[in-house]
Amino acid sequence: MAGQMVEFPSNGGTTPGYLAKPASGRGPGVLVIQEWWGLVDHIKDVAERFAAEGFVALAPDLYHGQATSEPDEAGKLMMALNIDQAAKDLRGAAQFLLREGSVTSRKVGVVGFCMGGQLALYAATVAPDEIGAVADFYGIHPNVQPDLSKLKAPVLGAFAENDSFTPPQAARELESKLRAQGIDTDFKIYEGTQHAFFNDTRPEVYNDAAARDAWGRTVSWFRKHLQ
Repeated sequence: MAGQMVEFPSNGGTTPGYLAKPASGRGPGVLVIQEWWGLVDHIKDVAERFAAEGFVALAPDLYHGQATSEPDEAGKLMMALNIDQAAKDLRGAAQFLLREGSVTSRKVGVVGFCMGGQLALYAATVAPDEIGAVADFYGIHPNVQPDLSKLKAPVLGAFAENDSFTPPQAARELESKLRAQGIDTDFKIYEGTQHAFFNDTRPEVYNDAAARDAWGRTVSWFRKHLQ
């Protein structure tokens, strides 16, 4: 991978993250928020994909060095996440990107998957002045309840039809709440898909057609709202 690990300020401390830049060296900024596994190679690869599309992408390590491939351990890590610290890390990551020197957008986008999808929404409520667009992939975290009244950014949603974690009804309810606030939204529920359908390292749930469509929508969403 062409990117590199960096450390960025986070409320008096520092937080690690993976930074990937486009060949031009400059572009709009995007935060890539991990699934419950941690900052694993898949998330770094997603950051690289954004760099290939012309974005400067930062994937903050919200577990601060911990990662796993075991579902039980991942669940424990997710539930042990300090939400107040995560808020500081997310805000710090957005501010770091905007000050880093290679970001051309006035605000950054944020995209997250599973746990990260909910944290992407949350990030936009704790850093509304820094975050200009959100992409939520089947977001779920029982301890993270974003104050949607603080949300300013437009929200793209990508959800699975067969998802016991974030069922279609929950996605529709979220979309309705956002629209009631006047938030620009674009939600899509992908037929025949399962939770985590975007993760191409998990063949048991990966859906190529849905993943490609959701990726194209996300890139277009950020180009529209960040340029």
